[in-house]
Amino acid sequence: MRNYEIVFIVHPDLDENALNETVEKVKGWITAEGGEITKVEPWGKRKLAYAIRKRREGYYILIEANMPPTAVAPLERKMRLHEPIMRYLVTRTDE
Repeated sequence: MRNYEIVFIVHPDLDENALNETVEKVKGWITAEGGEITKVEPWGKRKLAYAIRKRREGYYILIEANMPPTAVAPLERKMRLHEPIMRYLVTRTDE
């Protein structure tokens, strides 16, 4: 298992319940692939450097997790297809 940081930007027009559902869905995808979540840190609504889907703001969420390397590709695919997630980045952190 390797350490990963997953940062994603969620659509700014979502209410609090829909935002929490999206975060829980991503956490569920990580655990379904055999990963374990070590930290979830919502960064809040921030201004974007450039417009994404005609939006200038988004909710930033950071998740730190331990996952097998084979879990990254399915996670990225699911995040790419999930409509409320505007952008995501999965990076491996060195120890």
